[in-house]
Amino acid sequence: MKRVRKAVFPVAGLGTRFLPATKAIPKEMLTVVDRPVIQYVVDEAREAGIEHFIFVTGRNKAVIEDHFDVQFELYDTLAQRGKDDQLARLQRLQPAPGQTSFTRQQVPMGLGHAVWCARELVGDEPFALLLPDMIMQSEKSCMKDMVELYAETGNNIIAVQECDPAEAHKYGIVGRGEDTHHGFRITGMVEKPKLGTAPSNLFINGRYILQPEIFGILESQERGAGNEIQLTDAMLKLEKQQPFYGYHYRGRTFDCGSPEGFVEANVAFALWRNDMNESMAGVIRTLLDEVRPAERREAAS
Repeated sequence: MKRVRKAVFPVAGLGTRFLPATKAIPKEMLTVVDRPVIQYVVDEAREAGIEHFIFVTGRNKAVIEDHFDVQFELYDTLAQRGKDDQLARLQRLQPAPGQTSFTRQQVPMGLGHAVWCARELVGDEPFALLLPDMIMQSEKSCMKDMVELYAETGNNIIAVQECDPAEAHKYGIVGRGEDTHHGFRITGMVEKPKLGTAPSNLFINGRYILQPEIFGILESQERGAGNEIQLTDAMLKLEKQQPFYGYHYRGRTFDCGSPEGFVEANVAFALWRNDMNESMAGVIRTLLDEVRPAERREAAS
């Protein structure tokens, strides 16, 4: 059984929900507290033992490549000014030479197409797929637990979380079979099921470990919802050939692809930090007391 050494990050999206902020800045480079969103996702992969980080990019995304490169002038300036702690932190986050690869998704044809664009860099081995809009908060990374489950099963792994059953029609949902190791067998997958028809309330939260046979399926995959090549459609075909297992993640997940989720992530990660918790908690309490939407202010007056 081959080890999971590589991770794919599809970062070609335009981020239209964050305009005008994303007119010149990739949405993946928007910061949650003091780190870009993409840094959180790469750190999660690194904690899981990933050695090769593959980014599927688009136009105007070169700043992502720059972020993971060495910046000699900055490092030299920090060293000269004696800011050793900041320098050491940046160096810890720096991938080693040869650990990052970048390829282009020239046309916006969906997640399945973005994954297929990484086929030559992944090669004939299992790989992790992490959607950069989704960042996790837990003591142990979601992907690390998934890699451990993969070592026990040797098959495809999908991370899932519980949602309100009334909200299941908004997500990709899996069917839950028998428990195995510290996961469970997936009995089916459906993308945004009709209200009341979902096989469970376990939604796919943006973390996968997939076998390389998915590339052959994606190569001839017909366009699906949104006239795009859908990863879920390809996984359904692969499921007929190989088992899929679910990992039930119980930490917090923030959808930084939406303004509400992005703001929530900033608040949650600020409160999680020892150096910011007390001050931010006080600020939040004050804002809740003093800042009210316009319609509430008008009603009060």
